[in-house]
Amino acid sequence: MAVETLDRAHLEKLAAEAIERQFQRVPKMRELHAGEWTDRDFYVRHITETVLRIRLNNEVDTYALFKVGSQDDTLAAKLAKYLAEEFGHESMFTRDLHKFGLTQEEIEATDVFPSTKKLMGYLRLEADTRGPAPTTVWDWLVEWYSDRYNPVITAKAAEEFGREFVAGTQTHIEFDESHDHDELMFRTVARAVESFGTPRQAYADLETFVELIGDYFAELYEATVASRQPAAV
Repeated sequence: MAVETLDRAHLEKLAAEAIERQFQRVPKMRELHAGEWTDRDFYVRHITETVLRIRLNNEVDTYALFKVGSQDDTLAAKLAKYLAEEFGHESMFTRDLHKFGLTQEEIEATDVFPSTKKLMGYLRLEADTRGPAPTTVWDWLVEWYSDRYNPVITAKAAEEFGREFVAGTQTHIEFDESHDHDELMFRTVARAVESFGTPRQAYADLETFVELIGDYFAELYEATVASRQPAAV
């Protein structure tokens, strides 16, 4: 009996369909990702969350690498390579936040949104029972999403606020493109699913992660744009 393997085209199709559902659910999310809308408070808080989430993501990736142990050296090497290339990348985004006027103390004092806490908790707990597979699915989704949407979001921010306010973010986009992280993470997730999970579980994880992305953008909108609007009488 043939072993089912992870289908990249199907994974990408599921991701696109799941993102579309979030576009329909969350205010301004579609316009943001189409480069049709941005907002200063929204964008600054988004980049702040990016900084904080990168740190947390590196921690859960490190834990996932620990869970691989010596069971699959090829997978461990791929995940270690990704980690080595990601550590410290939050400093690129931090430069932009400083340009917007945020101090390092203000960044450090910011609490991440509930959706980020749920995501990181899910990744940590699932690593205990399913090894690195869920974490690598998330990492692949991050790179797929970044390739597809971050250049558009960043270009709109540059247009609205000035290119000097997105210089660090643009550097990160160019780094990911030059290192082909989307391809690296698909090879990594395919290996992780083969060794530690199943394609069916990976597709289910993907749906969970995109739902949490939608929750994040809803929380972000409520905390910034919606909070400035007068309450309905």
